[in-house]
Amino acid sequence: MTDGVEFPDDPGAFAAERSEVESAGSDTPVYAVGIGPGNPEFLTPRGARAIREADVVVGFETVVEFVEDEIDGDALTCGYGDEPETLAAFADRVAGGERGTAVLMGDPNHSGYQFVGKVESAVDAPVEVIPGISSVQIAASRARTPMEEATFVTLHKRGPIEADLERLERDVGDRHLLVIPRPFDWMPERIAHRLLESGASDHEALICERLTHDDEAITHTSLSELAADIDSREETAFSDLSVFVVRR
Repeated sequence: MTDGVEFPDDPGAFAAERSEVESAGSDTPVYAVGIGPGNPEFLTPRGARAIREADVVVGFETVVEFVEDEIDGDALTCGYGDEPETLAAFADRVAGGERGTAVLMGDPNHSGYQFVGKVESAVDAPVEVIPGISSVQIAASRARTPMEEATFVTLHKRGPIEADLERLERDVGDRHLLVIPRPFDWMPERIAHRLLESGASDHEALICERLTHDDEAITHTSLSELAADIDSREETAFSDLSVFVVRR
C-alpha cells in the first residue's frame, strides 16, 4: 500500500477536463454517488443500490454517517487531513477486485468535483458519477427561483474565488443568485456586503439552512439587513449547511 495519493493541483478541473468514459464493456466502474442533502428520503434508488452493492465505500465521515444504514460492505472515512491515505487504501481495495463507491453530499455536479477528481486520480478504474439531489435544487424550490433564470456559484471550495464573486456582482438584479457560502470567511453577511459595495440595489434574500432536515430553517431578509454592521460582527449568524439565495 502506498503512503498516500498525490492529488492533481486542481482536482475539480482534473475531473472535468474530459467527458465521462463509457464504462460498458470495460472494467467495473467506481461510482461517485451524490447522497442528497442528508435526508435519506432524498437518496435516489440508483445511488442507494451502488452503495449497497459496494464492497468498500469511501467518503468524509460526516457524509458516510448519513448513509451508514445502506452500507453492507466496509466503510473508509476520512477528513481533510487524511484524504490521501484513505483514498490510497480505497484504491488498493479496488485494484484487488473489490467494488468501490465514493459518497458525496448532494449532487457531485453541484460543488463535488474536487472530491470526484481526487477519487479519479487515486483509482485505476473508470469513475461513473451517479447524480443526486442537491440542497441547491431544494433551495431553488423553496425560494421559487427557476434554475434556468438563476446564476449558481459555489464558494465552498479550496482555491481562488474572485471570479465567482465577480459573476455574482455581474448578475445580481438581472438573475436570481443561488450561492453555496464558504464557511466561515464567505458567509451570507459578507457576500451581501460585497454585492452592495459593488453597486447592487437592495434585494430580497433568503438563507436556507439544513434543508430537508427536521431543524430546517429559512430566514427571509434583504441584502441591506444582512450587510448591516458587518464590521462589528465576529461570527456569522448562519450554519455552514446553508444556501444563500438572492431574488432578482
